Amino acid sequence: MSDILIVDDERDIRELISDILRDEGYSTRLAQNSDEAMAAVAAEPPMLMILDLWLKDSQMDGIGILMAVKRDYPGVPVVIISGHGNIEIAVAAIKKGAYDFIEKPFNIDQLLVVIGRAMETSRLRRENTKLRKRDSGPTEMIGQSQSMKVLRSQLGKVTRSNGRVMLTGPSGCGKEVAARFIHAQSNRASAPFVSVSCAAIEPDKFETVLFGQESGTRGVLPGLLEQADGGILYLDEVADMPLGSQSKILRVLVDQTFTRVDGADKVKVDLRVISSTTRDLRSEISAGNFRQELYDRLNVVPIAVPPLSERREDIPQLALHFVDLLNQTQGLTRRTISQEAEAQLQSMNWPGNIRQLRNVIERALILGDEQGPIESRELVAEAPGESEDGRVVLAGGLATLPLREARELFEREYLLTQINRFGGNISRTAAFVGMERSALHRKLKSLGVNTAALSGGRGGRDDG
Repeated sequence: MSDILIVDDERDIRELISDILRDEGYSTRLAQNSDEAMAAVAAEPPMLMILDLWLKDSQMDGIGILMAVKRDYPGVPVVIISGHGNIEIAVAAIKKGAYDFIEKPFNIDQLLVVIGRAMETSRLRRENTKLRKRDSGPTEMIGQSQSMKVLRSQLGKVTRSNGRVMLTGPSGCGKEVAARFIHAQSNRASAPFVSVSCAAIEPDKFETVLFGQESGTRGVLPGLLEQADGGILYLDEVADMPLGSQSKILRVLVDQTFTRVDGADKVKVDLRVISSTTRDLRSEISAGNFRQELYDRLNVVPIAVPPLSERREDIPQLALHFVDLLNQTQGLTRRTISQEAEAQLQSMNWPGNIRQLRNVIERALILGDEQGPIESRELVAEAPGESEDGRVVLAGGLATLPLREARELFEREYLLTQINRFGGNISRTAAFVGMERSALHRKLKSLGVNTAALSGGRGGRDDG
């Protein structure tokens, strides 16, 4: 795009500049007064405006147009030209936001140099804005567990609609990745994905960050809502949104319009909203911390993202994914993972979920050996129940029990851990622990374990 708007009340000057620029490969539009200029900008903001300061038969002079353009379209560079140039006028124009000032009669070479620089500035601004809006992040849903198959199916269905989605689940389980997956697979994939961390924004600045602000000195400061126009706005930890701002967000959801802070004009946007929370919003509503109307608007399609404890069979694949990712992004050594280390990862507690798993892998790659697979000893620091010399530490009251009771308790917990590790698959569990399948069934029965109820109803499968 190389669109330049030329605003001058003298037809000969307009056409002369246009002819020069067209010969250089630019496309141009012409306007002779403020009405034509502002209409042209509103129809399609140009990459650059060349503006005469003194306009006959015009409601606004060049300074007025300059101020209006910098207020509403701050990314458009404006080059001022004038036949009445002096240093005071030039300084005033620059202070009001002009990119540069050229005095008539102008030198063509000088004009082309200034325009070339201004066009490059405009291009870089637009590219940076586009990159910020796209805000690339992971979109791949990794794992073949039953929980992940169900989640992928649910996410696939909502990508084909424009409905609002509420993602729930514990911290670190991958809710933002799920939101980005929806974005990447939807018809808005080429539009922005803008993430709003409701917990990270100071309450008194929340509306300014979201809605933007109009200032007499700084013009328009677009907010995140405008940056997300045409794409997806992701409200992360929506329960932390200030109560006073919730009614205004509700109005945006209903009307798709809003007013900037200190502004008067309504701004229209086209947004799809995805939200997430780790908290029980119904309890927050009962406590008076969250508006029922906003909950009803956001919770059109509720989707639960499972914690890592419900998809242990995905842990080896996730761990290798993080190995590759950290190799690509940080240059850490790409290593495999030993079977013993995989088993340990699958049996560990993961209160921090996928985020914690990534941290464990990153630490192992940084502090571990440069060669060979990641071994279980490199994960000892994250594994409860082991001392530095590798001895098992007896947890809770286990050490106070008679041997038979302690053994039964250990066997029960050990076998339950292995069954969860293999996604409830009894055949794979039996092969790993070194028992016949029928013997494992008998052992579980003697320990009082109901295999049909394991892993959310998925346990007890005998498929290989």
